[in-house]
Amino acid sequence: MKKGSKAATPESAAPSSTTVEGRRKYDPEETKRNILDIATQEFSAMGLTGARVDAIAERTNTTKRMLYYYFGSKEGLYEAVLEQVYSDIRALEQELQLAEMGPEEALREFVGFTFDYHDKHRDFVRLVTIENIHGAKYIEQSKTFKTRNSSVVKTIEDLIARGVAAGRFRDDVDPIDLHLMISSMCFHRIANQHTWGAAFGRDPSGPRSRTRHREMIVESVLRFMRRDT
Repeated sequence: MKKGSKAATPESAAPSSTTVEGRRKYDPEETKRNILDIATQEFSAMGLTGARVDAIAERTNTTKRMLYYYFGSKEGLYEAVLEQVYSDIRALEQELQLAEMGPEEALREFVGFTFDYHDKHRDFVRLVTIENIHGAKYIEQSKTFKTRNSSVVKTIEDLIARGVAAGRFRDDVDPIDLHLMISSMCFHRIANQHTWGAAFGRDPSGPRSRTRHREMIVESVLRFMRRDT
C-alpha cells in the first residue's frame, strides 16, 4: 500500500449511488446478499474455473475491490456461495412444521418439498455437481457446513422415530440412508437431464414429466418406509 493511502472499506469500495431524495443509505448486508445471488448464477453456469469476478462485479454494480474486501478471493466467494445455497435449503426445511403432522403426511411433505426445491433451484444442483468434481475441497473448509447440514438428519431421524412408534414405519432404516435415497431421486432428474435426454430422447426435468415424477418419488419413499403388515 502506498504511503498515505487508506485501507479499503465497504464504503470506499462501493460505487456511489444517489436517488432523487439524495444519497442512498449503504446497506452492507443487502450488498453481500446481492453479490452472493449473482455469484451463484455465475459459478453454477461457468464453474469455479470459468467464472469471472469482473462479470460478477459488473452485474452487481460493485467492484472487484469490494468483492475481495468481503470474500478475500474468488475461491472465498465460491465457498461463501456454497455455504449460502446449503443454508437456504436447510432453513426452509426447518419451516415445514413437520412435527404438527402425522408421520406419513410429514414424510410425504418432506419428500415433496425436496423434489420441488431441486426442481426450482437448479443452480443448487449444478453447484453441488461442480463441488463434487472438486472432491468437496472447498466446502470442507467451511467451519459450519457439517453442523448446518446435521439438521436434515435430525429431521429425518425424528420422522422415522415417530413413524416407528405409531406402527407405520419399519425400524431398520438409517436416517442418512433415507436422506440419500430421497436426494438421489430428486437430484438425478435435474443433474443428468442433458445426458438422459441425449440417450432416451426425453428430458426428465421437463414440465410434462414433473407431476408424474413427483408422485412416483413420493410414493416410492413411502412404500419403502411402510412397515410390512
